[in-house]
Amino acid sequence: MTKSELMYRLAERYTEEGGAHLAARDIDQAVKVIVDTMTRSLAKGQRIEIRGFGSFDLNHRPARIGRNPKTGEKVDVPAKHVPHFKAGKELRERVDASVQN
Repeated sequence: MTKSELMYRLAERYTEEGGAHLAARDIDQAVKVIVDTMTRSLAKGQRIEIRGFGSFDLNHRPARIGRNPKTGEKVDVPAKHVPHFKAGKELRERVDASVQN
């Protein structure tokens, strides 16, 4: 699912008759604020935990010597931090149950 699809599904769900009414621009803004806040938190080295969903953290990858696949030439790959997502127990169980059915 892309960010646009997420916003579209939220708009469908929260603009139905009898449900809560949210303007499309409000949904768009809310999703952008959440993603931006999560990005800034990870950039600061902070951990993000959303109960029932999972957690985002940074993994450190040390510097190493890699190879250019075309030429076979050795290439220095610098150390870096990469985002890592670990699904929570509730998410794992719900996905597992729906895939098995």
